[in-house]
Amino acid sequence: MQSTSAFEATFDPTTKVYEVWLVLKDQGWHCRECEYTHIGITQIAGGSGIQGLQRGTKSRDGLKIESDNHLCRHCERTTRHDRWTGAYEAPIPGSSMPRNFTRRVINLLGSRDVVDGTERSPNHLTVDHKLPMIRWTTETEQKQTAYSAMSDDDIRENFQLLKKSNGSISHNQLKSRACERCFKTGKRGTPLGILFFYKGGSKWEPADKKDPGGCIGCGWYDFAEWRQQLNDRLNTTDP
Repeated sequence: MQSTSAFEATFDPTTKVYEVWLVLKDQGWHCRECEYTHIGITQIAGGSGIQGLQRGTKSRDGLKIESDNHLCRHCERTTRHDRWTGAYEAPIPGSSMPRNFTRRVINLLGSRDVVDGTERSPNHLTVDHKLPMIRWTTETEQKQTAYSAMSDDDIRENFQLLKKSNGSISHNQLKSRACERCFKTGKRGTPLGILFFYKGGSKWEPADKKDPGGCIGCGWYDFAEWRQQLNDRLNTTDP
């Protein structure tokens, strides 16, 4: 196993992900709300933060990071916390989404947050991979990031638009937390507190944690399909 100092040497010290690493490297629990304010990023769970450290790069291993809710001794609230376990994992390096591809997705999907159906400006939307990165394999990553080769149907199949934070918690953050909890505990997410799955039940079924089939039926995986299936179910039960 490589040493912490050798791992740290793989970072560019001018990057945000390096600053997040400096917080987490002591292997203690750290509050997302108050312990990263000096870094200046709002999506601490994203690619410049927790997810970026988890998936690694071509030249740097990923980190095994646990997430849970704890009472923060600094801000005196129960908030989302993360800690590095001290373990490394095989990297699943992501490919940055090109801006022209982001614009293409937003235009194709109508600039609407899929959760509330509200049309928003592009800078208030996140292009979300339906399949969470925590479930990716190396092969999956190659397919999910082949942006230039994707057809319109590929985009509709693999992406949805979620609201960014505007002072309140974003839909992207809610999904990230639900997917982290599901990966850790096997308990699937319930968007808006609604216990409904159009395929499977409340427990993650596949033995393989990286089996994308286990996400199908969950509202966070494909909110538009989940809502349609829920409405169809309600319509068939009406008197």
